[in-house]
Amino acid sequence: MRCAVLQLSAQGMSSTKLYNYIRIAHTKNVKVLLLGEYILNPFFKELQTMSISMIREQAEHQIKILKELSSTYKMTIVAPLVIVKRKKVYKTVAKFAPSSTAYYQQQLLINYTHWNEEKFFSNSIDAIESPLVFKVDGFKFAIISGFELHFDEIFAHLVQKNIDAILLPSVSTFDSYDRWKALILSRAFTNNCYILRANRIGEYIEKDFSWKFYGDSILASPNGELLSHLGNKEELMLVDMTHSEVVHARRTWGFKDTIKRKES
Repeated sequence: MRCAVLQLSAQGMSSTKLYNYIRIAHTKNVKVLLLGEYILNPFFKELQTMSISMIREQAEHQIKILKELSSTYKMTIVAPLVIVKRKKVYKTVAKFAPSSTAYYQQQLLINYTHWNEEKFFSNSIDAIESPLVFKVDGFKFAIISGFELHFDEIFAHLVQKNIDAILLPSVSTFDSYDRWKALILSRAFTNNCYILRANRIGEYIEKDFSWKFYGDSILASPNGELLSHLGNKEELMLVDMTHSEVVHARRTWGFKDTIKRKES
């Protein structure tokens, strides 16, 4: 399965880079393309100052473009989007397939004093359900947001679904570089699946404070090894994943068999 991460800064209403990079990905036989958080929409802090109508207009524009690109190039595009329904704002991850579109509404949102997405967005805060799961050419993917990677409750819904790869769009910043890498590799190993992480780049200035988004998009193996990663520049990362490597890792470590023995 050939996939790609498009590591970008926020693009606003411009679609030029999306068109150019997706054309390149198509020539490289990419089946699934992943974008990071807050690339197609302004960063969370900027959204707080925007009107609902402006957020809606931008989302509708990006949805139209991504549907067109997915259909034209026969590629599945996974892209975080902030959308508006009934004058309420929701944080989602959209999956644009050539013949269909699906949305995963983020279930666990950041709720820190300096970064309170939970308060701003209208996402339902109920019992945790399964993330979005889909197949491309028999290869099974799951989508979760970056923040959700921290929570065991999310993975409890995936353990019996035999996921080959988790797609992880994120917006990591500050001095979290090493923590995120360690967490991604650990989750990939304990779940014996690939994790493909797309992190945005760029900077947001809040008064005299800088939020620097450092990139470091990553592919982790089912054995918890770092297979590929990017730096902090704009770039397209191509990666290849195989179902056989996932199966081999699960047979080698036997984590699921241990759980089944305990349950029986």
